[in-house]
Amino acid sequence: MRIIHTSDWHLGHTLHEVSREKEQQSFLDWLLDTIGEHLADALLICGDIFDSANPPASAQRLWYGFLAGARRRFPRLAIVAMGGNHDSAARLDAPDPVLGEFGIRVVGGVPYGEDGTVLWDQLVIPLHDAGGAVSAWIAAVPYLRPADLPPVPEGEGDPLVEGVRRFYVQAIAAASRHRQPGQPLIVTGHCYMTGGTLSELSERKILGGNQHALPADLFGEGVAYGALGHLHLPQTVGGRPHIRYSGAPIPLSLGEADYPSQVVLVELHGEACTAVQPIRVPRTVEMLRIPARGALPLDELLPLLVVLPESNGNDIATAPYLEVSVALDRPDPSLRQRLAAVLAGKAIRLMKITPVYPGSAGPLASAAPERSLRDFTPEEVFVQRYRSTYDDDPPPELLAAFHTLVEDVTREVTP
Repeated sequence: MRIIHTSDWHLGHTLHEVSREKEQQSFLDWLLDTIGEHLADALLICGDIFDSANPPASAQRLWYGFLAGARRRFPRLAIVAMGGNHDSAARLDAPDPVLGEFGIRVVGGVPYGEDGTVLWDQLVIPLHDAGGAVSAWIAAVPYLRPADLPPVPEGEGDPLVEGVRRFYVQAIAAASRHRQPGQPLIVTGHCYMTGGTLSELSERKILGGNQHALPADLFGEGVAYGALGHLHLPQTVGGRPHIRYSGAPIPLSLGEADYPSQVVLVELHGEACTAVQPIRVPRTVEMLRIPARGALPLDELLPLLVVLPESNGNDIATAPYLEVSVALDRPDPSLRQRLAAVLAGKAIRLMKITPVYPGSAGPLASAAPERSLRDFTPEEVFVQRYRSTYDDDPPPELLAAFHTLVEDVTREVTP
């Protein structure tokens, strides 16, 4: 069986107020071709399908257009999608009666019965081979919120980490009750695992922050493949090649310009994962940094901008994004105008100007770039405010409560 693992599409995403719709449409078109080229039996989408809980209509058109195109071209392709921390679980789950009729399974959030208990069997999804026989099982775990976790008695470990561990134990047990000898078990997750590399500008520190990173042994030894989402940099977990993040298919911030955007082709034989092949996603829009590292004085920077190629009437929507870092002695109110004048008519889009000032405690090269308020995460603002008031870091339980509040207020509540 061949499976394509992907995540973190963030449909509806904008970069400094510039729509990424064309880039995302190009990726989705490429993904359909890739499914056909590699004769994939299943597609797993591990969370953050949308960039926000209330995505624009254009983003929803991309999503449903992709599903319709996939079903037309590949009638037997299994499609399984899970919700992420950016998604509205209720919004993803709402069309399930329709999508289910077309063999598309979406697990937006943890399913509950009328008595408030988890419906474990609804998280268990069979995958069929070309002949229609069940050849693998998925424990399809979406993003877990603190309210989804079972209680952990005091003294038995961190309530968040141990709560997630116990949730996975039950989800895997539910899938194991269905699995027959020779059938592999796949487990999904949208979470932050120990040792993972975050993109600070575009990824939220979920589940109470990095101090609640989940252990690498979370999935146990009987799992053939662990398909993860949330971290945008493709990476394995704990040195285990069969437990990995696929990464985001397009860079979602200028800081991700060097990420190797990809999807992952997974081959399963018997109960084991026998091959994992990253497949690079072609970029339709490049990201440039000038200079590539550090910052330059304006008189050294401008000659590098002058030689950039002219637009020659080409479509500006495919022109590269540009970030420039300028070494300044003092603020220069005319900086943007001077840069814009040099870049006029160039095949480039100036997205960000990063001024770097000499620090009093070290040389210019070690000075950190200025950050605007939009560059700070809610956690950073909260922590800095707490420190300024109490001259100490917030306790872990308060920070966990803050993250729960942030998730609540940034998520649309859908009846």
